[in-house]
Formats: sequence, C-alpha cells, structure tokens
Amino acid sequence: MLLGVSMNTFEKSQAIKNQNLTATENVENFLTIIEKDNPSINAFLRVNREYALSQAKKIDEKIKNGEDIGHLAGLVFGIKANISVEDEIISGASKTLENYQGSFDASVVKYIKECDGIIVGICNMDEFAAGNSTENSFFGPTVNPASPDHIPGGSSGGSAAAIAANMCDISLGSDTGGSIRNPASHCGVIGFKPTYGAVSRQGLLDLSMSLDQIGPLAQDVSGIAMALDAIVRYDETDCTSLNQEFGVFTEIANQNPEKLKEDMKNMKIGVITQFKALSDDNINDIVDESIDKIRQIGAEIVELSFDHIDLCLPTYYLINCVEFFSGTRKYDGRKYGHKIEDVCGEEVLRRIEIGSYISQQEFSEKYYKKALQARSLIRNEVNKLFEDVDLIVGPTIPKLPHKIGEKLEPMEMYAYDTLTAMANLAGIPAGSIKAGESDGIPVGLQLQAKPNDDAKIIKAMAALELLE
Repeated sequence: MLLGVSMNTFEKSQAIKNQNLTATENVENFLTIIEKDNPSINAFLRVNREYALSQAKKIDEKIKNGEDIGHLAGLVFGIKANISVEDEIISGASKTLENYQGSFDASVVKYIKECDGIIVGICNMDEFAAGNSTENSFFGPTVNPASPDHIPGGSSGGSAAAIAANMCDISLGSDTGGSIRNPASHCGVIGFKPTYGAVSRQGLLDLSMSLDQIGPLAQDVSGIAMALDAIVRYDETDCTSLNQEFGVFTEIANQNPEKLKEDMKNMKIGVITQFKALSDDNINDIVDESIDKIRQIGAEIVELSFDHIDLCLPTYYLINCVEFFSGTRKYDGRKYGHKIEDVCGEEVLRRIEIGSYISQQEFSEKYYKKALQARSLIRNEVNKLFEDVDLIVGPTIPKLPHKIGEKLEPMEMYAYDTLTAMANLAGIPAGSIKAGESDGIPVGLQLQAKPNDDAKIIKAMAALELLE
C-alpha cells in the first residue's frame, strides 16, 4: 500500500508536518498513479512533474529546518483547465486557447501556493465549461473511474475523476449550474460550491459571470474544509468578492463526533417534494436511505414545496447563453489564439448562437430581461424556504450518467442540471456527498443552505461521514 492512502486528508497533512510522510513521497505516490492510469482516464491534460517535485522538496526542507509552513503543506492539487496557473497551458479544453500560457496565478491558485499546497497539473473539462459530461473537450473525453463505461459528469469531470482515481489530494473545479456537484455525484466523491462571492473568480475563464463559482473536490470532508480555509477570503480584485467571516472550516469538520451529532439533532432538514418527483426511482431510494440516517441522528425532517422548480432550467440556460456570448467576444483571434467560432465544438457554438440571438435588442426584452426577473423570483422563493429549515437535502442529479459516446439531445443533456441550477441562480452554497450506488454507479446526496451558511453543509457532511 502506498504511504498515506489510508489516511484522510487532514491526517495526511499532519503526517507530512510530522515527517511521517514527506511531501516528496506524497507527490511521488500521485505521480506513479498518474503515469499508470491517466492515459486511460484522461483526467489530467498536463502534469508538471518537475515543478511538483521541486516544490515538495522545498516544503520538506522548511519542515526539517523548523520554518513556518502553511496548513496545506505537501498536499497535492489538480486545477481545472479554466483557472489560470502561471506558465501552464490554460486552454479551457478548447482548440481556441490550445497554446495559451497563463501569465499569472488566479487568486485561488495564489492562495493555495501561499498555504504550501502543490499544483501537480491541469485537469480536463468540457470545452469552456459548456457541458455536463466532459465529452466536449477538444482533448478527448474523461472516463469515470468509478464506472469506466460512463461519463464522469461535467463540466469539472477531469477534476472529479482525478480525485476518484487517487491522482491528487484535492482538486479545484468551477460550478455554474452544477459543474462541481454533477461530476462529484457521478464519480462518488465530494464536491462543494460555496456561496456566490465567497471565493474569488479572478483568473477564471468566464462561462456565466453572474453564476460561476470556484470550489473544491476531495475524497473526504476534511479535504474540502482545508481547501475552503485557503480559498474562502475577500479579494479586492474581484468586484463580487464578499468581505466577511465564514469561520474555520477545518475546525468544524474535525469537531468531536458526539458534538457533530448533537449539532445535527438541533437542525431542521428540508426535503423538497418536487426534487423527488423529477428523479428516477433508483436515485430516490438511495437518497431516502441517507435521509433516514439524518433522521436517526435526531434531526427533524420537514417536507417543503418549491413550485418554481420548472423555471430554474430555462432561466439558467437563457442567462448562461447571453453571458457566455458576451464573455467570448474577446476570443476573436487577435490576442487569444483562434477565433472561437472558427474552431469550437458544437455545444459551445450552440450557446454562442443562442446568446447572440437573445442579445439582439428586439429579443432582449422578451427573453433575457424576463430571465433576470425569473431569477429574482427564484432567489426570493429559495430564501423563503430557508426561513424554516437549516438545510435542504435531496438528489444531486435526477438520473444516472449515460455511457460515453451515447448520443443525447441537447435538452436531455441539460436535464442533468435540473436539481443543481437552483443553487447558482439563488447564489447559495451547495455540496454533493456520496449517498450510495445504483448498479455500481455512485449516486450523490445534495445539501444546500442559505447564503453564507456554508459551514452548516460542512458540519452535516462531516456527521454523515461518521455513519459510513
């Protein structure tokens, strides 16, 4: 067994600080797995072996010399290919930017490095994050390590697959309508979308700037918590950044087990009836088992109704397409690679054309402005739901992932976002944790909270992790 494999992420970080496991050994372990398995999984587009090993060596030296180290010291990260990393090719998995070299570190990358986290490589994704399967990458699809015939989900499929295949400790993805939670569910790992504005978007290639949020994926809750402690902070370079305290997530995740369970007993947990109606029976059966566990801990389960669920998907995609069209006008072939319309894939082109159409003056009032009104309605109604409950739980995705290469109509593909887009429209935090398996395929439980209550989700996930 490779050193560190049996530890959770926090325990591994302590082992590295105590030099029971060196940072170099941790990096070498992952590089061995990547070299062996990445050719068939395609989770990483680029791996910087020399950089990762040199950083690990520096961290080991700092520890031996008794120097101060960050709380992520020696932990290994994969970064989605739409988040800027200096001197790495940040392509957004598109031919448009196939040779674009990042000239700076995104704020989240800078924070990880400041905390002595080690960036091992760049993860695959759907082109410009426009997709739900990671089949839309110019560099080929990513395989789901938990179920190799099936998609890993998207658009952060490479980031989820890297975690599921034990290629890194933590990865970063971006979530616009479910793009962290979707692949986390399909790959059987944990994914977290923070409150909008809690994490800086500076250095992220836009899909839809009013919906995009960067967040972590990991095998365990302690990994999610440690990542959040690094990246949740105010950033004056991002106009959407929130200047407020969110607590210390690692302390919350590592609370005494009895304290975690006691805190859960005092929670009211909402279950939305429409979520169940929209999900397949096999998904509901597995999710119901997780809800029963929450009930057994002592939490009160409250049935809720959200009558506007049917508005979420069309509202999300209308706003998404208009903002994506606007954001891609800089890819005109002059400064950044190729002109996007000349080389992009079918789904990217579809969203550009829809966004261009809706953006025309005669259609903006009819479609886009009504979508913005619908988003305000959804946000207000979601906030009302949280007047009586601490969390809302339910399925992450309403159906199992399709097989790689299977042809789906656009609306069939978009249906993967049915239960996740609500959180982005409302700006609330949401996470997915493995609930079980159906025919060997992982199924996720989604947990949502009101804005800025990210810590409640971490606390509930940590309590559920104790019951595994």
